[in-house]
Amino acid sequence: MKIRLNYRLLALLFILSGFAIREVVLELRPSFLRPGLHLFAYVGNTADGTLSVIDLVKLSPIATINVGPVPSGIRAHPTRPEIWGLSTAGGYAWVLDCKSNQIVAKIPVGSQPYALDFSPDGRLAYVAASGVDSVVAIDTARRQIVASERAGRRPWIARAAPDGHLVVVSNREDSTVSLLDGKSLASLGTIHVAPDPEQIAILPDSSKAFITSGSSPQISVVDLRRKLFLTNLSLGGTPSDLILKPDGGELYIPIAASHGLLIVNTASNEVGDFVLLGMSPVSGVLSRDANTLYVSDSAANHIVPIIIDERHVLPPISVGQAPSTCGITPGGDILLVVDSSSGDLAVIRTRTASLITLIPVGSQPRDLAIKLF
Repeated sequence: MKIRLNYRLLALLFILSGFAIREVVLELRPSFLRPGLHLFAYVGNTADGTLSVIDLVKLSPIATINVGPVPSGIRAHPTRPEIWGLSTAGGYAWVLDCKSNQIVAKIPVGSQPYALDFSPDGRLAYVAASGVDSVVAIDTARRQIVASERAGRRPWIARAAPDGHLVVVSNREDSTVSLLDGKSLASLGTIHVAPDPEQIAILPDSSKAFITSGSSPQISVVDLRRKLFLTNLSLGGTPSDLILKPDGGELYIPIAASHGLLIVNTASNEVGDFVLLGMSPVSGVLSRDANTLYVSDSAANHIVPIIIDERHVLPPISVGQAPSTCGITPGGDILLVVDSSSGDLAVIRTRTASLITLIPVGSQPRDLAIKLF
């Protein structure tokens, strides 16, 4: 039997497929992304010490870079085309040049660093070295340490206040926060807080800090201007993330044990609302207009969108086995979710709340940074 091919039909289908692919590419390309600009995601893989680089327009990996054992604290520099991160096991900070995808510096900071933060102007990077009870400030242009100060025992995070005058450090083993000068790192005071302090959120006016406890269902509130402890708020479960509204009015806290989201009124220092979400909410990110909060549920394999002012939960978006860290692109077009179990990066179109694709990134991915350059 002879099979007759309709070549006209095949040609038409080929042309239509080409148009469809073009439309998809144009739709995914952010409207603000002019020719010559790039939009990349960077995912740290803890198992093999690599950094995966993803082109978010082509939706494909373009490089895998060795950054050292147990990468952590991955951040995009606020003004330069650089990604900064840490090797927790190696005890150094590393700097990736985004244009060449090359590691251009490794700066020893002390043993067991976990997190990195920049001063508001990007001139300094702050790193707490948990293994040696110290905090260092790095000149990001010269890539050299310019200040160092002892903190409390097992400092976890050094977080810069938005006004640039203060650095707040959570010290796990002595349940304190250290207040350091933003330039010299000179000690300005020590405040006792809830046990095993970890994450820190600072209000936009630098007036207060909210510090999570890693071992108790509490969050501590500290007055940064008067340098004193205000209160501990009971949360009903150990907090897993802090998401601060851009205007500083509300703080959103996923609580896996209570299967929901707690909302703290930062003016009154009170827990306001609770929103039931699912099985194990762990991380979240706000949309660029701050109207929608996206929360990852690591046990239910999906992302839960919430219209935050109305406290209205939208239908979940399925993404993979164990979604964790979330990020959103500068224009707000694309939501990214790291899957620590399957080793994928989920790419979600925010306008339609739909999964576009899953991109393999590496073994045990954790940290995520997004850079437009």
